[in-house]
Amino acid sequence: MTADALFATDLDRTMIFSRNAFGGADDVAKQCVEYYEGEPLSYMTTTAVERLAALAALAPVIPTTTRTIEQFQRIELSGAPWRYAITSNGGNILVDGLPDPTWRAAIDDQVKATGATLAEVGAEWRSRIDDSWVTKYREADDLFCYLVVRPEAVPEGFLAEWDAWCRTQGWSASQQGRKIYTMPDAVCKSLAVAEVRHRLVESGELSEHAELFTAGDGALDAPMLTAADAAIRPRHGELEELNFTSPNLTVTESAGILAGVEILEWFHDAVERAALTVGDAA
Repeated sequence: MTADALFATDLDRTMIFSRNAFGGADDVAKQCVEYYEGEPLSYMTTTAVERLAALAALAPVIPTTTRTIEQFQRIELSGAPWRYAITSNGGNILVDGLPDPTWRAAIDDQVKATGATLAEVGAEWRSRIDDSWVTKYREADDLFCYLVVRPEAVPEGFLAEWDAWCRTQGWSASQQGRKIYTMPDAVCKSLAVAEVRHRLVESGELSEHAELFTAGDGALDAPMLTAADAAIRPRHGELEELNFTSPNLTVTESAGILAGVEILEWFHDAVERAALTVGDAA
């Protein structure tokens, strides 16, 4: 069957939530969807679990995350197995659970051609930080790096100053909660989503007139939201703090884990709208 709509959604604080991100909805029925070292880590409401599985039965859904491949594989999302998933902020496309080497090679070539290397950026970053406010420095899938910080202790103006330096090197920086990411411009969720859309159309799994619907809460999601035919973000997170908006964007009424349910209901409504749009275009 050829689908009339394509959905790409961020995961953390968009679909799945830690206890600290519930947003006061502690009494709502939930299901743990991720364990780490034997301990429960991430949750969805039971309604969201059901609605995600139902959505995946109607149209292609692309889990789209900044997580590494290993971190993504810890999550047990309803609707799996996934034909396509995007990890590493777009640096990797998983096809039937396996990373696509052709896509990754193209990303690596693009990073080399357009800016500084991870080693160069990492060395510069480490020279600017100290243990008084940074708890961890990490490199992810040999693509980008991030800090885990004490948000209240980050020096005033540090992020803006660091981002300004990065932009001269073909990179950028953004903060999401306790993490500050430094990302090459070539590593972008929206580019990976466009590639998956192209492949689905080529294979006949997706109509060439199909609309793209996306969801996300962080600055790294913004290009994916603006590139969609229609998009939604929760009323929390980095984009909420930035008051991010766009003509194609809806903002949920709810915040916290209940926003995940609202996003999925919006996605389900979009399936019906897309069928009408594709029918008119055919």
